[in-house]
Amino acid sequence: MTDEEGAVAGTDDPVADDALYVLTAVLLTPAQFPGVLGDDYPAACASLRLEPYAEGYGLVLGQDGDGARWTVVIDDVSLVAVAIASWDCGMEYDLSPDDRSVVCALPGWPLAVSVAAPGVAAPHDPAPEPEADGEDLAPLSPPDTDVWGPAQRRLGADAIASQWAKWRAQIDDATAFAPASGESATGTASDASAATRTETDTKAENETATATGAADGPEAAADPADPGGGRASGPHPGIRKALAEARAYVDEPPPPGRVRSSFAPGDARMIRADGPGWSMVARTDDIAFVLLDEVPGEILPVGRGTELPGLLKALDALAVRPA
Repeated sequence: MTDEEGAVAGTDDPVADDALYVLTAVLLTPAQFPGVLGDDYPAACASLRLEPYAEGYGLVLGQDGDGARWTVVIDDVSLVAVAIASWDCGMEYDLSPDDRSVVCALPGWPLAVSVAAPGVAAPHDPAPEPEADGEDLAPLSPPDTDVWGPAQRRLGADAIASQWAKWRAQIDDATAFAPASGESATGTASDASAATRTETDTKAENETATATGAADGPEAAADPADPGGGRASGPHPGIRKALAEARAYVDEPPPPGRVRSSFAPGDARMIRADGPGWSMVARTDDIAFVLLDEVPGEILPVGRGTELPGLLKALDALAVRPA
């Protein structure tokens, strides 16, 4: 990855008087935000103490001249989108937000970043401000990768969405979706190894952006690129609960960003949906994967059956889409 350097100044935050060496950036909009931050856009904003403005934000992650980690929030979403697109294409882009676009600077990083700025100290949290009297914000940090919970579950779902082809190739439809006794083939649980590790590795491999990070959960046994097959078993009751709550979204739309739709090859769409204790990743022309808080580190595939296609079509119709 080529480190893009820029200067962010003009705020009252400690980073304002120093150059910020930009390492990566991500979007925080109703249609696109790091799942680790929350189940939906308002929750993601709340985790950073931001108002959930419809236009969204850009999060610029970097280090100051002392090497301290900072997350600079800007309201110039287009600028961040252009930078990310350029980096994804292997192009250099100097992400230097205008000081008028800076909303705030938050200590720490909410995501794992695998690179560091050259010529400065190793990444570390900023020292507390003496005049804050202990009331300054605790530095942001990625979720603990040694436990399993909502953040790790959403990270796993993000990983599947970004590496759909690799995960789909591991599923043998003939065995994974054999109907349980007395039930239609709408989905079964599998012992596929979990993708509790999210890495936007397409960016890292292209040296254009940084991993958004998470490490293997306690029961994960493989890299996201090699989830492995699994023996079929009966449908986990948590799958039925997740699908029922997803169907309920059709009648009572959830908060913005709870259901998102993005591009997929062909005429399909990639659906990401979250709810209390569950996350779902699906393609409108294919199957779905469900992750549950109650099943640490496992991916539960859901076959198309007779109901899933209609559900995915309905979710796509109400989902927030990138502009």
